[in-house]
Amino acid sequence: MKLSGKHIFVTGGAAGIGQAIVRDASAEGASVSFIDINKAAGEKLANELSAAGLNVLFVEANVADFDQLSNAFAKAVSKFGDVTGVVNNAGMAIHSDPVLMSDKEWDEFFAVDMKPVWLTAKLALPAMRKVKSGSIVNICSIHGRATLPGFFPYGAAKTAVLGLTRNLALDEGKYEIRVNAVSAGYVVTDGINNWIGNEKNAADEANLVQPLGRMGKPSEIAKVVTFLLSDKATYVSGSDWSVDGGLSARSA
Repeated sequence: MKLSGKHIFVTGGAAGIGQAIVRDASAEGASVSFIDINKAAGEKLANELSAAGLNVLFVEANVADFDQLSNAFAKAVSKFGDVTGVVNNAGMAIHSDPVLMSDKEWDEFFAVDMKPVWLTAKLALPAMRKVKSGSIVNICSIHGRATLPGFFPYGAAKTAVLGLTRNLALDEGKYEIRVNAVSAGYVVTDGINNWIGNEKNAADEANLVQPLGRMGKPSEIAKVVTFLLSDKATYVSGSDWSVDGGLSARSA
């Protein structure tokens, strides 16, 4: 129960990697509050975990709307007390052409994939600074360091998240607040499954380049996240943890 006594706030927690983090953190003893725009999936997960005797709270909210985010955060604090750990998982993957993409599309994308990393810190840091303790984990991607053609502007957003992670770690270290990133590789989620279903031989081709011969599971990302949130990682900050089965170690 390495997260016993902690309150973890997770964005995008209703499905995929976010859901796995909610499950693992609550199983490790934390009180977990999570938000998502998918109300049905969020309520279903919260009801399931609550019925199992775990402390969870779901609030429907869009991370791109600061009023919704701050209201959800306030509800979480009212339920479980000050937040001791934050996981920024919410995001979306889009592919666009740098000429054809509009200003509006750019702003809407970064409002989900990058800006909330700052906004959740804005909400959580005052209480963390007061007690000189806290952990923030930002779910990133191997595209933050080595991307592929056709991933504009996704690679740019993930690189920005890594930069923000480093700066927050440097600025908040004096308060004993740790900030880290987890860069996931190919993980079997709804997004990956949709891609595999739409592309011939996509699964075989994806597995072929994996050093471990397979894609990852959301639970394998979650276990690293809960470690970084815990007191077992008290000297880990400002780092980018590659959880990609060795994929980023490959030469192109």
